[in-house]
Amino acid sequence: MADAALTPVIVQDAASGRVLMLAYANDEALRRTRDTGEAWFWSRSRKELWHKGATSGNTLAVEEIRDDCDGDALLYRVRPNGPACHTGAESCFAPWLWRVVAERASTRPEGSYVARLLEGGPAAAARKVGEEGVEAALAGVTESDERLVEELADLWFHSYVLLAARGLQPSAVEDELLRRHAEPAPGLSSRR
Repeated sequence: MADAALTPVIVQDAASGRVLMLAYANDEALRRTRDTGEAWFWSRSRKELWHKGATSGNTLAVEEIRDDCDGDALLYRVRPNGPACHTGAESCFAPWLWRVVAERASTRPEGSYVARLLEGGPAAAARKVGEEGVEAALAGVTESDERLVEELADLWFHSYVLLAARGLQPSAVEDELLRRHAEPAPGLSSRR
């Protein structure tokens, strides 16, 4: 199978509208997707058909297939059964740091700081968030811009680890911020 005969497929969560991944399909993958109702692709690296989730269980139930105006790309609107990305992130387009944390949470490699922190459970991760939050606040008042940035980086990183410890995705935080933006408190503007 030549890669030239492949069609790019954008995979989108039908409920949230989030783009989950980009993959490629040939005619056989598209036929199997239509026949089974689950996403099939062509693996360019392995040069074989690929049933998404066959080994991980993170399948994609396809609700709708659309083609673009030129007919040279497809959109699968799906209901994901678990993370779409092999790293354990909800989306292959998640922030790079989240993809690293999710991958470490999933594989728990020896010597990994994330894996070690996760072994202590959510309480250990929450303690680090508290510690880093205090350090960031103090740096914001008493230290240089560089130190503030360093402390905020620690806070953001440990916040991601806490989300992973609780089995949550950063998109849950994004959803909450969007909800707050769309539904302002009484007497407040919707602009935050």
